Amino acid sequence: MHDPRIDQLATQLVRYSTQVKKGDFVWIDCYDVPGYVAQALIRAVVAAKARPFVQLHDTTVTRELMLHGDEEQYGLMGEYQLELMKKMDCYLAIRGSNNITENSDVPAEKMKMVMAKLRPLQNERVNNTRWCVLRWPTSAMAQQAGMSTQAFEDFYFKVCLLDYAALIPAMNVLKKLMDKAKDVHIKGPGTDLRFSLKGLKAVVCGGRHNIPDGEVFSAPVKDSVEGVISYNAPTIYQGIAFDSVKLEFSKGKIVKASANNTEAINKIFDSDEGARFIGEFAIGFNREIKEPMRDILFDEKIGGSFHFTPGQAYEGVADNGNRSQVHWDLVNIQRPDYGGGEIWFDGVLIRKDGKFLLPELKPLN
Repeated sequence: MHDPRIDQLATQLVRYSTQVKKGDFVWIDCYDVPGYVAQALIRAVVAAKARPFVQLHDTTVTRELMLHGDEEQYGLMGEYQLELMKKMDCYLAIRGSNNITENSDVPAEKMKMVMAKLRPLQNERVNNTRWCVLRWPTSAMAQQAGMSTQAFEDFYFKVCLLDYAALIPAMNVLKKLMDKAKDVHIKGPGTDLRFSLKGLKAVVCGGRHNIPDGEVFSAPVKDSVEGVISYNAPTIYQGIAFDSVKLEFSKGKIVKASANNTEAINKIFDSDEGARFIGEFAIGFNREIKEPMRDILFDEKIGGSFHFTPGQAYEGVADNGNRSQVHWDLVNIQRPDYGGGEIWFDGVLIRKDGKFLLPELKPLN
C-alpha cells in the first residue's frame, strides 16, 4: 500500500521548500531511494506545471567510479553537469544510504580530486537555484538511530513534515540578535570558544533548503576564532566515522585537531588552506530531533545544539570569504544530559543548557 505521507512530503518540497513555479526546470537527484519516491516528486512537479529532470544514483556504483576515475574524466563529468545545472531553476535531492561507510576505502587523494572537480557544480546549485536536500529513511539509518525500522519511519515523517513556517517569527528574532552581535563566547565541557560575527548577516533556515530543518546560521569573521571546542556528537565524513573531535584555534585557524582517528581528521583538514578555517556557525533547535545518529542533516538540527563548521562558507550569504572543498558540520549538544553549556552574545547570556532565555526566543525551545 502506498504511504500517503510520501505524497505529502513531495508536495511540501515542491510547493513550500523550493516554491516551484509554472515552467520551471526542476532537477531531481535520487540516491539509493525507491522508484516510487522519484515518481511522487515527478507528480508533484508536474502538478505545479513545471518540468522535471531525474537522475537515479546507486552509491555502490558511485564508489566504483571514484576508485577508478581520473582528473580528466571527472573534469568532463563536472563540466557536463554544470552546464545542465545552469539551466535549472530548482534542485531537489533525496539521499538514502544503505551503508554510511560505503566510501571509507576510497583513497583520500581520490576523494579530494572528486570533490574539487565537482565543487563548481555544487556552487552553482547553492548560489543559483531554489534547492532543498533531504535524506530517505532506510533500515541502515534506523540502525544508526538505535530504532526499529517502523519507529524510525514514523520519526522521519514527523520531523520532516513539521510546521516550519510557524517557527519563522522566532527564528527572525534570533537572526536579528546574530546580525547585531559582535562578540560570541561559547562555554561548556572542554569548550571555551570566542569569535566575532561583526558585519556578517545570519540566515533563517525554516524548511527551505534542508529537510529536516531548524537552525539559524552565520559565519565567524575568518581570523577571529580563538580557543578550543570539544564536539560531543559522533560524526561521519567522507565515509569515515569520527568521535571525540577536539579543535584548537589561533587567529581563526585550526592549529591542533584530534579525534579517535587523528591521522584521518588531519588529512581532511589538510585538503586545502580553507579547510582549517571556519565557514559556518549555526544554532540548532528542532525539538523533534534529540539524539545524534551520524547523519549531518539530522544531527545539525538537534534541539539544544550548535554546529561550528570547518571549511567552505556559503557564498553570497553569511559569507566570511573562506573557500574550501570541505564543509563539515560538526555538532556540539548543550543540553544538561550532554554536559550543558552557554552561548553569550556581547556579554548577554542567550542560551543556557540548550534553552533560550529571552521570552521572544522561547518558541524555539
